[in-house]
Amino acid sequence: MRFLIFVALLFSCDAATAQKFKPNYDESKIPDYVLPDVLVTQAGDRVSDAKTWNEVRRPELLRLFQEHVYGVSPEAVPLTSRIVSTKNDACDGHAVRREIDLTIGSGEQALTIGLLVYTPVKAESSVPCFLGLNFQGNHSIDADPSIRIPTSWMRDKKDGKTDGHRATAAGRGAASSRWSPERIVRRGYGLVTIYYGDIDPDFDDGFENGIHRQFAKWNRGVAAESRWGSIAGWAYGLSRALDYLQTDPLINGKRVAVIGHSRLGKTALWAGATDPRFAMVISNDSGCGGAALSRRAVGETVGRINSSFPHWFNDKFNEYNEKESELPVDQHQLIALIAPRPVCVASATQDEWADPKGEYLSCVAADPVYRLLGTSGLGGDRPSPEMPAAEQPIQTGMISYHLRSGRHDLSSYDWDRYMDFADKHL
Repeated sequence: MRFLIFVALLFSCDAATAQKFKPNYDESKIPDYVLPDVLVTQAGDRVSDAKTWNEVRRPELLRLFQEHVYGVSPEAVPLTSRIVSTKNDACDGHAVRREIDLTIGSGEQALTIGLLVYTPVKAESSVPCFLGLNFQGNHSIDADPSIRIPTSWMRDKKDGKTDGHRATAAGRGAASSRWSPERIVRRGYGLVTIYYGDIDPDFDDGFENGIHRQFAKWNRGVAAESRWGSIAGWAYGLSRALDYLQTDPLINGKRVAVIGHSRLGKTALWAGATDPRFAMVISNDSGCGGAALSRRAVGETVGRINSSFPHWFNDKFNEYNEKESELPVDQHQLIALIAPRPVCVASATQDEWADPKGEYLSCVAADPVYRLLGTSGLGGDRPSPEMPAAEQPIQTGMISYHLRSGRHDLSSYDWDRYMDFADKHL
């Protein structure tokens, strides 16, 4: 089914997909659209109280995203854990670093993922932490040669840091600027990261590997068009990691912020929407399928993302290629599913592909739900539809937004804003 859809995408006679994709960055060329009202049920009833939101509107929005965008995920399964290594003087003596193997399920189909955990050496009790997936392996977070190199599939970097689809020692510390564990533990937080390829390989293999293989039998009982994609698989792995962290004596499992950049920012939002145990949710440059409004069709569109990454979403999502206005949901409703918990959305000035304005407008459109639930949303009396300038963060309410100068990346400036926000709420 998925292969046939992919072939159809390649050979579609539709001009938007048959010809070379040309992204739109011109605000005057954005198609006319009307956002689905976050506070009106499918039956047409206005949601005016928290009870109706929690019992009617929120469940139906979650179901719509499952059926039309991300797919349906399985229930939690038993876990086992094993501490593989401990270093009590990591990060120049500021952190305790542990490597922990977490096995999801049992038997031949069980999947083991590696957690890299940093906590402050001087912590007098369990600490709040940031949990996020990384792109290049746990060994890329820190150049320390004692950190294990993952053996699972890895994207070929073609820069000498991988050997085909295998990680090598040349990748040690390659992503340290994105994570800065010492910076985080010095602020009093823990950091937990997992190589996303441990959970599910990031290519369209028909879901024969990773977390999907473990649930192949269960998946056959789900409607074909609503079966989960890789984003839902990665989010499922984050929730299982949270299961473990809630038992870890060094981590305050009730104060875990889930964070992700780019496609993993989409993942963090879906994890936060589906698992209310995450105390804070952080989307960094997540773009289409993440924080950006799909109906704006600026930069990456639904059709473009489905043709490039057919395994990220469910098959139903393909029906909205270049037809974003027909979607029964849009991404402001995804952010609203996180309410009333704190959520951070961030953009970068040079990251037009991710539509920074569309990411901000999602926050504005999610604001009414936060206010309905008794919080200040984006802050102030009423959020402005005008984007804030770069380096002028909005952090007075429960929705944080900032625009950073620069390119598509996760920077120290971003981390400082997230930790500033966490200081208030975690």
